[in-house]
Amino acid sequence: MAERTEPRIILHPHSRRVRILAGDTLIADTRNAIELRETGYPHRHYIPKEDVDMAKLSISSTVTHCPFKGDSTYYSLLDIDDVAWSYERPIDEMQAIAGRLAFDADKVTELAE
Repeated sequence: MAERTEPRIILHPHSRRVRILAGDTLIADTRNAIELRETGYPHRHYIPKEDVDMAKLSISSTVTHCPFKGDSTYYSLLDIDDVAWSYERPIDEMQAIAGRLAFDADKVTELAE
């Protein structure tokens, strides 16, 4: 009998409130996040752009590729480089996170209820 393995990435709708702060500055506030759980990585909340203060962010020159999600675009916040990233055109299996932003928990404070 074949051993059943968990998928590498699992997406979970997250309807509880998620806020992102840089110091005392609120950057994002949503009740419409998607929690992405990827083997070997911390869980990440992907937040819709309409719930992010995009005026505070600027696109950085950093671009990365993940074979399981696709190509990412990074964003900086004032003096915090690459504070967030987004998959604008992810692979087919990850379309639910298209255009949403995830934040680097080492660079900002994430408050999830």
